[in-house]
Amino acid sequence: MKILVCISHVPDTTSKINFTDGDTKFDTNGVQFVINPNDEFGLTRAMWFKEKQGASVDVVNVGGAETEPTLRKALAIGADTAIRVNTEATDGFAVAKQLAKVVKDGGYDLVIAGRESIDYNGGMVPGMLAAMTDANFVTNCIGLEIDGTNAKAVREIDGGKETVNTSLPLVVAGQKGIVEESDLRIPNMRGIMMARKKPLNVVEPVDATSETSTANFEKPAPKGAVKLVDADNIDELVNLLHNEAKVI
Repeated sequence: MKILVCISHVPDTTSKINFTDGDTKFDTNGVQFVINPNDEFGLTRAMWFKEKQGASVDVVNVGGAETEPTLRKALAIGADTAIRVNTEATDGFAVAKQLAKVVKDGGYDLVIAGRESIDYNGGMVPGMLAAMTDANFVTNCIGLEIDGTNAKAVREIDGGKETVNTSLPLVVAGQKGIVEESDLRIPNMRGIMMARKKPLNVVEPVDATSETSTANFEKPAPKGAVKLVDADNIDELVNLLHNEAKVI
């Protein structure tokens, strides 16, 4: 079984976010980048298939050379080969089109992507990728088993879980639950050294027109001042909630 794991290169959630050029571009200065958490859950599940079922595992990212340290980390975790599509990730449609070319050229049986990335939270790439490659698709995936060409997936739905049976080729949009946080792997020194010798292939992009563009970015409004009300003064609390906060 050939598995491709899609890796997004995203800012760490502890990073301080700023914008430049009149709030039209993201300022990367001083920002720590990591593997998108939903993708890391998927990568860990792929490693299970590699170890238990002898699958081969490749990772792919659409982006410039600055994303290569993130791909190297995925190699250190245990992926066999990394692929970088040498173009800026502009929007979901363009990214899906680049990934579709990689999937078709590589003949992958299973593609695992994160449900969404934590920077733009679009949640659109896995579904479009499945449509472009004529593959079956399971989103919000929190459990996955493969037996030959048959797959059993568990996905999160409103108020519960749904188990579905499908077949390969398959695109999965995974999230926490496909593995748990305690299952995530930290690259050890041996893995880091081996990652340096593993192939990281750079491929040129196909023509893809972005269907959306960013007009500007805006930070959330800062939190307002806090007013403390004495616990015995219920009338004042009700007045503030009604007339000032306007929540009742």
